[in-house]
Amino acid sequence: MKSLTTKLKLLRPVLTSLCSYSSTDQTLLLNEFTRFCYQRDLPKALRAMDTLQSHGLWADSATYSELIKCCMSHRAVHEGNLVRRHLYFNGHQPMLFLANVLINMYVKFNLLTDAHNVFDEMPLRNVVSWTTMISAYSRSKQQQKALELLVSMLREGVRPNVYTYSSVLRSCKEMSDVRMLHCGIIKEGLESDVFVRSALIDVFAKLGEPEDALSVFDEMVTGDAIVWNSIIGGFAQNSKNDEALKLFKRMKIAGFTAEQATLTSVLRACTGLTLLELGMQAHVHIVKYDQDLILNNALVDMYCKCGSLEDARRVFNGMKERDVITWSTMISGLAQNGYSQEALKVFESMKASGTKPNYITIVGVLFACSHAGLLEDGWYYFRSMKKLYGIVPVREHYGCMIDLLGKAGKLEDAVKLLNEMECEPDAVTWRTLLGACRVQGNMVLAEYAAKKVIELDPDDAGTYTVLSNIYANSQKWDSVEEIRTRMRDRGIKKEPGCSWIEVNKKIHAFIIGDESHPLIVEVKEKLKQLIDRMIGIGYVPETNFVLQDLEGEQMEDSLRHHSEKLALAFGLMTLPLGKVIRIRKNLRICGDCHVFFKLASKLENRSVVIRDPIRYHHFEDGKCSCGDYW
Repeated sequence: MKSLTTKLKLLRPVLTSLCSYSSTDQTLLLNEFTRFCYQRDLPKALRAMDTLQSHGLWADSATYSELIKCCMSHRAVHEGNLVRRHLYFNGHQPMLFLANVLINMYVKFNLLTDAHNVFDEMPLRNVVSWTTMISAYSRSKQQQKALELLVSMLREGVRPNVYTYSSVLRSCKEMSDVRMLHCGIIKEGLESDVFVRSALIDVFAKLGEPEDALSVFDEMVTGDAIVWNSIIGGFAQNSKNDEALKLFKRMKIAGFTAEQATLTSVLRACTGLTLLELGMQAHVHIVKYDQDLILNNALVDMYCKCGSLEDARRVFNGMKERDVITWSTMISGLAQNGYSQEALKVFESMKASGTKPNYITIVGVLFACSHAGLLEDGWYYFRSMKKLYGIVPVREHYGCMIDLLGKAGKLEDAVKLLNEMECEPDAVTWRTLLGACRVQGNMVLAEYAAKKVIELDPDDAGTYTVLSNIYANSQKWDSVEEIRTRMRDRGIKKEPGCSWIEVNKKIHAFIIGDESHPLIVEVKEKLKQLIDRMIGIGYVPETNFVLQDLEGEQMEDSLRHHSEKLALAFGLMTLPLGKVIRIRKNLRICGDCHVFFKLASKLENRSVVIRDPIRYHHFEDGKCSCGDYW
C-alpha cells in the first residue's frame, strides 16, 4: 500500500499536467515535435521532446526513428543519449522496432557497451536485434563475442537469417568455427543464398583454403557477380594466380560483366605472374571506370611489377586523384626497377602535394637509396623519419639501411645498426647482412650471419648452400660435408632455378636440367650459338658463382644452362624484333648471368627485363638499370 502511495505521488505532477492540457493541445505538441523531427531540426526537436516529457506524452515510433537518424547524421552522441533517456523515462518501454533503431545508433557511434545495454534491457528480441549486435561485434573483430551471441540466439529459439551468418562468418579466425557455421547454414537451408555463399568463399580464402572456397562455389546452380568476385579474389589473395585467371575466363564465358572488385583481383593475379599482355587486356576493361582510384593504383602496381615503367608513368601521370598508396607504389616501383633518382624526385613531389608518407613510403625511399648506393641520403631519411613523419623504424627500414651500409663496405656500421634495432632481427635481416658480406668478401662475418639465418629459419636451403660455398672457398671440406649431411637429414633440397617467359599469352617455364619443353633442343642450340658469339667478343663464364666443389667443365656447363639464359634464347627465337623480352626468375640473378645479359642486349640489340625476388634488371645496349649495384 505504501509503495502504491509513493508511485501516485510521483505521477501526480504528470497527471496534473495532462489534466491542464486538452487533447487538442496535446495533438499540437505532438505535431510540432513530429515536424521538427522530419525536418531534421535537432535543437528544436529536442526542446519539443522535453516539453512532451514534462507532460507525460510520447510520439509514435516512426517519429523517434527520424529523430535518432538525425542524431546519427550529426554524430550527436549526447543528444542520442537524451533520446534514449526520454524513451525509457518513468518506466516507459519503447516498441521492439524502436529499441532496434537505438541499438543501431550506438553501433554506428561505435559504442558497443551502450548498444549491448539497450539489447539487455529489451523484454523481447527478434532476429534484427540479434543480427545487429552480432554484426557489430564481428566488424569490431570481437569474434568470440559474436559467436557467443549466435549460440545464445539459437538457444532462445530465434532463427538466424542470411545476414546473421554472413556477418559472423567474415570475422572467423579458426577453421573449426567456419566448419561449425557451415553446418548450421546447411541445417537452416541457407546455403544457396548469394550473401552467405560469398561470405563462406571469402572466409575459406582468408584462412588459406581456396580449394574449399571453390567447392562452395561449384555447388551453385546459377552464378552471381558477387560470388564470382569473391572466388576470383580468394584465389588471387592466396597467390593462386593461374587459377584466378582461369576463373575470370569462366566468368566472362558465363556472361557476367567484370566489376571493380573482379578487375582488381585480376590485376593482382597478372602482377603475381608478371603477365603484362593479360594485364593490358584487363586495362581495356578498366577504361569505363576511368578515374577509379583503387583500379588505377592496381594498374600502376601491375605495370611496375611487370617492368613496364612507361605504362606505369602514363597511368600515374593521368590520375586526377592520388592517395598515399598511389605515391608509395610509384616510388617503390621506380626503386625496384633501378630508377632510384626518379623515385626520390617522386617522393619530393608527394611531399609537395601535401600527402603524408606512411611506413611503406619510407621503405620505398630507403630501397631507392639502397639500390643506388646513396648512403648519405639513406641516413638522412632513416634518421629523420620519426621526427618528420612520426614513423617508427621497423625491420623493413633497418633491412634497407643494413643493405645500403653493407654494399658501401661499411660492415661494422651495418652490424652496429643491426644490434641497435628496437625490434629483434629476423631471418630476413640476417640474410641481408649475409648478402652484404658476400659482396665484400668478409667470409668470417658471412659465416656468422649464415648461422644466424639457419638458427631462425632452419629450412632455408639457400643459406645452407651459401654456407657450404663459404667452407668450400676456404677448403674446409669436412664442414662442407657436415652442412650437406644436415640438409639431407632435414630433407632440404636447393630450389632449382626456374624462369618464366610470356609469349603469345602463354607462359613457358625453363628449369636447369629439365628437358620437358617441346623446343628444348632448338633452345639449347640457339643458346650455344649465342654463347659462342659472345666468347668471340671476350665473354668468359665467371665460375665462382656456382658450387665450389664442381670441376671446371661442370661449372661452365652449369652456368651455360642457367634457366634465365634458356628463357632468353627462347625469347630471341619467338618474339619479334623490337619486342621487349620479359623474364621472371625465382632466384636472385647471379653475377655471371648479369654480365651475360648485358653483353647479349648489345649483341642482339634487344631490350631485356628480368624480375628476380629482389629487384628488376632492365638490360639495354650493354647496360643494366641497376648500374651493376645489386
